[in-house]
Amino acid sequence: MIGFTVLENDDPALAWSPLLRGFQKTFAYLEAHGAIGLTASKGFKRNFVHWAAAEFNWPGHTEQDLFAVNNVLNEQDFMPLVDIHFLLITLKMGRHYKGQFKLTKAGSELVAQPGRLFGIIAPFYLFEVDHRNWGRFPDEPLLGNWNIF
Repeated sequence: MIGFTVLENDDPALAWSPLLRGFQKTFAYLEAHGAIGLTASKGFKRNFVHWAAAEFNWPGHTEQDLFAVNNVLNEQDFMPLVDIHFLLITLKMGRHYKGQFKLTKAGSELVAQPGRLFGIIAPFYLFEVDHRNWGRFPDEPLLGNWNIF
């Protein structure tokens, strides 16, 4: 497997990751509020989605862009938040508990360690997550076909 450089917690390169920034903002919200409310279908409640749209500063998904299309935002309307929720659950950094989303012990340990957190989420997101869900073509790319690169 490819060996990745472990980044220090104060590495300036970490500021350029919208995914890491989204994780950190979510952690800050959880620290301030204790939990994130969940809908009946286990999605984040609208009050958190509206807060996230304003705070995340995600390129191409600004608050103005999102509210230009919808009057209210559900989790599915803010696709980066869907990915963050999926990663938190899959990597066992958070869990659903009695209608709320809370951090696990493993997630709580990573709150103050952005370098280590990035070293966990980036390789998983790049190499383990099936990104075809957001693509136009449902078929797998043909291996050995250089057109995919």
